[in-house]
Amino acid sequence: MMPPPVEERRFVSFDGTEIAYQAVGRGRPILLCNGLGGSWEAWSHQIQYFRDRYRLLSWDYRGLYGSGPPKDTRALRISDHAQDAISLLREEGVERAAVVGWSMGVQVSLEMFRNAPDKVASIAMVNGVAGRPWDYVFNLSLVGRLLPPFLRGLRSMPRTIEAVVRQVTRLPEPGEWVKRVGLVAGTFDDQVASHVIDKFRTLDMELFIRLLERMGEHDAWDLLPLLDVPVLIIAGSRDVFTPRSAAERMARRTRGSEMMIIPGATHYAALEYPEMVNLRLEKFFRERGYEAVPAGAG
Repeated sequence: MMPPPVEERRFVSFDGTEIAYQAVGRGRPILLCNGLGGSWEAWSHQIQYFRDRYRLLSWDYRGLYGSGPPKDTRALRISDHAQDAISLLREEGVERAAVVGWSMGVQVSLEMFRNAPDKVASIAMVNGVAGRPWDYVFNLSLVGRLLPPFLRGLRSMPRTIEAVVRQVTRLPEPGEWVKRVGLVAGTFDDQVASHVIDKFRTLDMELFIRLLERMGEHDAWDLLPLLDVPVLIIAGSRDVFTPRSAAERMARRTRGSEMMIIPGATHYAALEYPEMVNLRLEKFFRERGYEAVPAGAG
């Protein structure tokens, strides 16, 4: 499918960083927290499904796509992205929102709760972990030890990385290539993926690698037992980046949480099995008191 139309807006965040964000729909607000490197287009199926009943908001992480970089390059932590999200809700006059995070967006949603729990009505975690994600890749803790120095090395040659990314992303039918190597399921939405990949090649790779480093350092596992809002965890049975075992560990630590494992889904469940993800989210909202209501009533 083609990405649905959204309204592009901008605001100045808490530390002066200019943030680009997207808005569409009417009704109770849902905040969509992207994965790192993903743009709002990765949520195309969710936006299309919910836009006639909910108000959907998303934003570009600082330093990515339409958002400017912070003046202080240290201000790329997960907590900084969470403060941007809280600033976005204030900009839009939103008192509380249902928060849906994918991949790194799961970490951002947890830091939102840590910093402004009154703003979070519920949290849906899709293909993500609570923190230190490199420790869970392929279920090998060794990755968590080896990746940080590797990323530091990559940061020293950003222009080379950008050239490589440009070449790789120009391959014809990129969605078909990732299917062939088994990184995604055969139901992966090639059309939406092409839009996401086209935008990815525009990124500043030095900033992107810094963001990867900050994501790997972040840890919010301590927060899970303290969550007092409804929590839904969605994982894919074939996700090697944030595997099922990590999702099950999160569910055990989070009182009253719900979990769905999607058979055959990888790290990109929302683009592979959107109907299942959408229906499960809808059920979660309805049963946890966040059913669709007319704009202004919730």
